[in-house]
Amino acid sequence: MLSTHARKFYKEEHNMFRDTVRKVFDKEMVPHLDKHEEEGIVGREAWKAMGDAGLLGMTVPEEMGGLGLDFSFNAIFSEELAYMGSSAGFTLQNDITADYFVQYGTQDQIEKYVPGIISGDIVTAIAMTEPGAGSDLQGVRTTAIKDGNEYVLNGSKTYITNGQNADVIIVVAKTDPSLGAKGISLILVDADTEGFERGRNLDKVGQHSADTSELFFNDARVPMTNILGEEGMGFVYLMTQLPQERLSIAVSAMGMAQRGFDEAVKFVKDRPAFGKTVFDFQNTRFTLADLQSKLQVGWAHLDWCIERHVEGKLTNSEASVCKLWHTEMACEIIDAALQLHGGAGYMNEYPIARMWRDARVMRIYGGTSEIMKELIGRSI
Repeated sequence: MLSTHARKFYKEEHNMFRDTVRKVFDKEMVPHLDKHEEEGIVGREAWKAMGDAGLLGMTVPEEMGGLGLDFSFNAIFSEELAYMGSSAGFTLQNDITADYFVQYGTQDQIEKYVPGIISGDIVTAIAMTEPGAGSDLQGVRTTAIKDGNEYVLNGSKTYITNGQNADVIIVVAKTDPSLGAKGISLILVDADTEGFERGRNLDKVGQHSADTSELFFNDARVPMTNILGEEGMGFVYLMTQLPQERLSIAVSAMGMAQRGFDEAVKFVKDRPAFGKTVFDFQNTRFTLADLQSKLQVGWAHLDWCIERHVEGKLTNSEASVCKLWHTEMACEIIDAALQLHGGAGYMNEYPIARMWRDARVMRIYGGTSEIMKELIGRSI
């Protein structure tokens, strides 16, 4: 169980909420973790269970049907999900896509999509990355060109989380390719739109329970009312929302790192070697002491970032630092934890093997570590 007793930011209402999350996960997720990994997707029944428990769209304002909570409750959900060992795409819906509808959606769009986002009847995705454009969002080539009262979309996207499950996709496209970043808009595409096709569920190194897909748009027509926010403002919206996305990744990284450490401690205390346990060797204890020191610093820094974000003070540079440090640290801790397992750590039957596979991509998505360094460097 993830220990939170020394974390001063979280109050009693947070602790009660965390207990609820754990109970729901124990019932609806833990028994099915292996199934989700094998099938490469988290079934719609799990999405409905999260919605029924009030664990989707938690930050949606009460007047829109949500709970009106702040990001700290999302963080609890993400910590527990990562600690449990699931890569389900719930956090994408909670931490990223829901806010796009709340911040930029029209009343009609809010009424059409937000109730389903909260209930789990609607699964969302956001399609940024393309085969030829990743961290450089200005380089997207997907277009949404006006034709009468419609946008006609052409292009392809890849590595899209929730791509197989999604009922509606926020598509990053150029409504005016001649304007560069100022020509980027966000277009809502329903899954039943003619001309829209899902590709394969991609075969990834890790995060197998997260359905990750290619998406194709071939003269896909949507009404002009499907634009999210203002035309040409897409790049601005993306940049505005990215700090929370990066903080969200850091939260998951910390949850996963703590679980990796806890698994290592449990293993070395049980594993006999040369007449004692692996834990009894000074090298093991020194390694664990080093990892625990990083975790102690990490949790304190993460809580500082969450508090800053809830107060509306977390800067783009601070969010980049958070994402960079926590994901790099998580990979370091989980790799060391696997090493302490010895040969057992390389066996998929041990949780550490799954965590080792799952953690690696966190240094890539949401902006690579190298991009984070570039952004931080520009702010100095």
